[in-house]
Amino acid sequence: MQASTRGWINGAIGVAIFSGSLPATRVAVLGLDPLFVTAGRAALAGLLALILLVVNQNQRPTRAEWRTLALVALGVVVGFPLCTALALRTITSAHSLVFIGLLPLATAIFGTWLGGERPSRAFWAFAVLGAASVAGFAFSQDGSGSLGADALMMGAILSCGYGYAEGGRLSRRLGGWQVICWVLVLSLPISVPLMGLWWPADPAMVPMSAWLGLAYVALFSMLIGFVFWYRGLALGGIAAVGQLQLLQPFLGLLLSAWLLGESVTVTMVVVTVFVVACVAGAKYTAATPVATSAPAR
Repeated sequence: MQASTRGWINGAIGVAIFSGSLPATRVAVLGLDPLFVTAGRAALAGLLALILLVVNQNQRPTRAEWRTLALVALGVVVGFPLCTALALRTITSAHSLVFIGLLPLATAIFGTWLGGERPSRAFWAFAVLGAASVAGFAFSQDGSGSLGADALMMGAILSCGYGYAEGGRLSRRLGGWQVICWVLVLSLPISVPLMGLWWPADPAMVPMSAWLGLAYVALFSMLIGFVFWYRGLALGGIAAVGQLQLLQPFLGLLLSAWLLGESVTVTMVVVTVFVVACVAGAKYTAATPVATSAPAR
């Protein structure tokens, strides 16, 4: 199997896992403080990541790689989780998915800047068309929101797009699961104390659903999903595989329908088919990933 095909398969698995992030975060912040959710998901995932690195006795990153890992942490451990958790206090998960439709485009832009990728004009046409269709559909499904919450979601998209691109680039040298593990371990000195500081005053009063939401975003959204996602970006190209995120709002809406009682319409199915076509077009018009000295692991 070609490396690019394996990249798309890994990327698809990562997107499927990430699709539960916003619904799970919405459930979590209904019973827990958003700041605790942000610190808790990073701390719990970081402790698991530390165990993985110790067991596998991985070589430590270089000084330059540590700087890059710190930037990735700011994007995917702090920026995106915090901004979305704060925004989801006042908006629905459906409304937040409006902005997720812009994430593939943001990832592609940062990928061309950081990773040296040069997608074709046809690729950019598919990327913009797909982002516009997802954002337009999601907004038509839920027009509720506020200026402050929308600004937070835009901040989340920018920080996440940067973190995805930078992490995907670094995964070509360190390996996909190693990158997210080192990022999480790097964050432990901050995430663990903050989790203790913001620990609920009466944990027994927190609904079990909120704890389960936190468990999902810690184990799957913060760790397992990134293992597949960064490997996919490294093998298949940051800009190209990043377009798989166009499917995330629709998978997220299906989960929202299941968990939060939101409806699934015929329009959603039609737009999903259109988005799949855009993803396919982006795949076949994207440039070949930049070669590196070490393969993704």
